[in-house]
Amino acid sequence: VVTWAIGHLVSLCEPGEVDPKYQKWSMTTLPMLPENIPLKVLPGTKDQFAIVNKLMNSAKIDSIICATDSAREGELIFRYIYQMAKCEKPVERLWISSMTDAAIRQGFAELKPASAYDALYTSARCRSEADWLVGMNASRAFSLKYDAHLSIGRVQTPTLSLIVKRDREIEAFVPEDYWELTADFGDYSGLWINPDAKVDDASRANETRIPDRAIAERVKAEIKGQTGRVTEANYERKHFAPPQLFDLTSLQREANRKFGFSADRTLKLTQALYETHKLVTYPRTDSRYLPDDMRPKIRKVLSMLPEPYASFIASDQMNLNMHSKRYYDNTRISDHHAIVPTDRKPNLSALNPDEAKIYDLIARRLIAAHYPDYECDSTRVITEVGAHRFKSTGSTPAVQGWHAVYSEDKSGKKAEKPIPKLNIGDERKVGKVSIKESRTKPPAPHTDASILNLMENAGRDIEDEVLREKMKSSGLGTPATRAAIIERLIQVGYAQRRGKSIVSTPKGRQLIDVVPVQISSAVTTGKWEKALSEMAVNADLSARTAKEERFMSGIRKFSIFLVEAAKQASPSVHFEKE
Repeated sequence: VVTWAIGHLVSLCEPGEVDPKYQKWSMTTLPMLPENIPLKVLPGTKDQFAIVNKLMNSAKIDSIICATDSAREGELIFRYIYQMAKCEKPVERLWISSMTDAAIRQGFAELKPASAYDALYTSARCRSEADWLVGMNASRAFSLKYDAHLSIGRVQTPTLSLIVKRDREIEAFVPEDYWELTADFGDYSGLWINPDAKVDDASRANETRIPDRAIAERVKAEIKGQTGRVTEANYERKHFAPPQLFDLTSLQREANRKFGFSADRTLKLTQALYETHKLVTYPRTDSRYLPDDMRPKIRKVLSMLPEPYASFIASDQMNLNMHSKRYYDNTRISDHHAIVPTDRKPNLSALNPDEAKIYDLIARRLIAAHYPDYECDSTRVITEVGAHRFKSTGSTPAVQGWHAVYSEDKSGKKAEKPIPKLNIGDERKVGKVSIKESRTKPPAPHTDASILNLMENAGRDIEDEVLREKMKSSGLGTPATRAAIIERLIQVGYAQRRGKSIVSTPKGRQLIDVVPVQISSAVTTGKWEKALSEMAVNADLSARTAKEERFMSGIRKFSIFLVEAAKQASPSVHFEKE
């Protein structure tokens, strides 16, 4: 008998359901630190829970196989249902991350008792209860303090902090005028290199900026009519591998950049392609790799693609036997692999225009992975005119490679004027000299794409190396929840959309000003993830229990600290009445 959950069917109870004294919001009942947080069936999916419950307890069923996602949340979903159903039948665990027939058969041949995953469940339950304790206590305490609805959480508050930080950087930005001087050498031109420029990035983008027009005029006068001599001429063939396959976050970023879709919109469209049309694989994944055993299936997928993709498959550039670790790597897959088309022949006319755009992104990305590298000739030339140095850079396509898959997409890209083949010692007379005035620009406001990127890489600024490494594999939230976090910030009035941008509101800024940095910083999430990960792999029961007790004790203390912080928070801040 096969049945399923629809995400979570069971969750932790609300405070008022835990104890009637918590029904009324009052500072006297905080912090709320129940010894046990009971479970409840979620009202929206109670019908499906009833089906699962009936089957689990049916006299015809003698044992159960848990086949939820092979990760922390998948384990939690099953264990909560099993507990709520008061089921005591033996359970085995199916643990697979590849959906090929062979992998599924192998998984069923290697079932393990559920007890082998007790550590993973302990970690999942601690995460769930910790979020409850911190979120419920902090939200109530700060809401009561300021008489306003203030929602606080370990993922949404650091995410809001990232938006507020960017908005304040933009506000504090003071634009500066600068000038650039270009010398025409006949068949190429060069920008004057300012020897006093502050160059703070690898691209040396600022080295041609001149802070004072008078300097530019002086240089112009000194080089007019003079002869320049080539002192450096570097020509390099550069190779660019095809981009990696999509996980959900990278797909959301790409769709936001290309089509202006919000993260939530992209998730819904991809979910429709997966659920309704059966044309793409499971979307809520954080992996950009495929398992090795999917190679034959991928060949079949590619052969099923209709026009406009079929001509790319038929091209002599197509390598159907591609087997690169950049795309196939079993060690880089957790519960799900990268998002790719399925082997169902698509009827593209059945898709709405936005679904077709998302399918196109996914299909082209898979095709591109089977194409050769894009190659271009990169040039950097230095021409000296007296004491002055001028740089000329350029890039000329040499081998189209995977760029051919995107040949129709020429959006706004101007072709660079190629630089002729020059040798050291070549001389050119200086022709026209032009001076261009510009102003420095503030950082761009956040978009869905940039917020997703920061959430995914939230730990890169953390100084503690171990925490930074842990955040690298987790970030803020999960691919499945990041879009909902962004929408939640907008829904509770902390942020708003302004065109394609997402900016903080006065309410959002005030919240970041009044909450302690411990709840608005990604470091806290990094510490939690480190402790939870260690718990999840600890096979020794007594050691795991000790870790669990230490972790939950720390969470309880943190909840007490947040309530005290709310009580002592600045009384001079006033949130608008809602």
